[in-house]
Formats: sequence, structure tokens, C-alpha cells
Amino acid sequence: MPLYEHVLIARQDLSNAQAEGLVEHFSTVLADNGGKVVGTEYWGVKTMAYKINKNRKGHYAFFRTDAPSAAVQEMERLARLHDDVMRVLTVKVDAHDEGVSIQMQKREEREDRGSRDDRGPRGDRGDRRERR
Repeated sequence: MPLYEHVLIARQDLSNAQAEGLVEHFSTVLADNGGKVVGTEYWGVKTMAYKINKNRKGHYAFFRTDAPSAAVQEMERLARLHDDVMRVLTVKVDAHDEGVSIQMQKREEREDRGSRDDRGPRGDRGDRRERR
């Protein structure tokens, strides 16, 4: 079966237990339609880049699934109809990563991205300043 990763954003005025209950609810929807949830993570309340339905923050939840496309479509349909869910993002992946997602890792545990000098010509402003 295909592998998917889902991110769910719920309204900010829900409690943590209600937000985690949404993940369990949609997990059972997938299970009822022949899929299975490999892992779930509750990322907590995070500030969004822009308002969605007059909300500045939202409860973020992430889960990995192994489900047929019909089960994923049904889960997304029910999420769009649910009043507490603001957004759902589903991505089909080739393989699930081992361990926790990058959101749950501490800053010290993440891979080093390198310094700004190594990033290329757009990050280097020294040449432009010298020409002036």
C-alpha cells in the first residue's frame, strides 16, 4: 500500500486532549477503510504565518500512514467537513523516516545546515558592497 504523511491544523481554542482526540478520530477512519497508522506526533500549539479563519495559532498534529488512496480521500473529506479542523496536508512518500520528525527534534540534535557563506551567491553580499 502507498505511504503517506499528514499534517493536521486544528483550531487554537481546543484543549490539548481534544486536539489529540482528532488524530485518534481520523486514525480510526483510516483503519475502518483498510489503512493503518504507523506513527503519530502532537506538535502542540504553533503560531501560523497568516491567519486562517480568524485564527493566528493552531494545534499541529502529524501522522504517518500506510493506507489505500480511497481511505486517505475519505479521511480528507471528513477533515474538510469537521468544524475544528482548519487545514490538512497529505503528502505521498516513498518511505517513512525512522525516529521522530524534525519538528520534534531538539535544535542540538538536528543536522548542521552549514554557515551562510556556504549557501551560494545569493547569500554573499560582500561583492555587491565592494562594487559601490
